[in-house]
Amino acid sequence: MAQLVADPEGNPEAVAGKVVAITGASSGIGEATALLLARRGARVVLGARRPERLKELAVRIEEAGGEAAYLPTDVRVRDDVTALVQLARERFGRLDVLVSNAGVMPVSPLDELRVEDWEAMVDVNIKGVLYGIAAALPVFRAQGAGHFVHTASTAAFRTVPTQAVYSATKHAVRALSEGLRQEAGDSVRVTTVSPGFTRTNFTDGVTDPAVRAQLTERAEAIAMDPSAIARAIAFAISQPSEVDVNELVVRPTAQS
Repeated sequence: MAQLVADPEGNPEAVAGKVVAITGASSGIGEATALLLARRGARVVLGARRPERLKELAVRIEEAGGEAAYLPTDVRVRDDVTALVQLARERFGRLDVLVSNAGVMPVSPLDELRVEDWEAMVDVNIKGVLYGIAAALPVFRAQGAGHFVHTASTAAFRTVPTQAVYSATKHAVRALSEGLRQEAGDSVRVTTVSPGFTRTNFTDGVTDPAVRAQLTERAEAIAMDPSAIARAIAFAISQPSEVDVNELVVRPTAQS
């Protein structure tokens, strides 16, 4: 397991004291982001569907001297996302950043007609981001500042067989983020982070056995550590308030 060891690359002052809520925080990119930001002095509010993993992560952060709160959160449920934002405000007095990171990828050929998988991707990958906007935007407006960070994918730039629906949802995240940025004005920042192959449990949700095997093999060959995405998110958050890093694409060097 990752530990809250000293961070030689960071600028702790840039994120120290910020209150950051993260969905999909129990593993992978969300977990790595929580650990890195906590190490740099942020107060993190963790949301995901697995309460035992959230509790374990919060304990690790607190035992290392960080501050963390957590709440079981299913981003398909608007009230859950609203409650996560409210927890940040109740526990720490404000919310500075919402990282909408939760995502699913049960990809398959369209001919298989796995409509429930399509619906899951729409509900989590698109509606989960929208529910985050609905929960946090009024808070950011009232505060006069705030930052949305949305996890998209390199699939938002390139569609391949078996990934049509997944790719469509990530295209939608980019479109929503850009529209939000244009409407946000000079007080709310919006960043889209698009990871390539990353060592997470994303293949666990792939219901097509052949596609799952193919993706697993590819990931084992080239995938990067989720800490690479965490550093990209930290970079965007750490910019001066008048600087908005709108889009970051991070992929393994070996990925075409």
